Amino acid sequence: MSQATKRKHVVKEVLEDYVVPSPQQQIVRVLGTPGNNLHEVETAEGTRFLVSMPTKFRKNIWIKRGDFLLVDPIEEGEKVKAEINFVLYKDHVRYLKKEGLCRDRKQTVARSSGEEEDSEDDSDLFVNTNRLRCGCTESTDDSEEEEESVTSDQDEEEK
Repeated sequence: MSQATKRKHVVKEVLEDYVVPSPQQQIVRVLGTPGNNLHEVETAEGTRFLVSMPTKFRKNIWIKRGDFLLVDPIEEGEKVKAEINFVLYKDHVRYLKKEGLCRDRKQTVARSSGEEEDSEDDSDLFVNTNRLRCGCTESTDDSEEEEESVTSDQDEEEK
């Protein structure tokens, strides 16, 4: 099978199928990618560990911080405790939440505080820390006027 055909089948499998986790599988959230096809993840209970990416996903499927994964536990490793079985995208997560199979701490906090669970909240989106945020408000104009008056007072004192 050629590389392009393999990639087509892998992408089709990930994007179209809705899976239900088996009892030994876990749904986890990606916290970061330290390298070597490893990903740091966190369970709904708050435990953190590393998972490995199988070769069929490498260079075909991209995983970023905040994505949800379906993982199979492995017994061999001390640090790497699971292997990625399926990448859950937004539609998959909605389906699993509707079925009551996916829960994370943010969702349980939202339910306990009485918020709507399907609200369009952008708090989990990636924030680019490389760009400076400009918090320009009207109060900055007032502070500029104060600085100008202070400097003009100082100029008068020097004369």
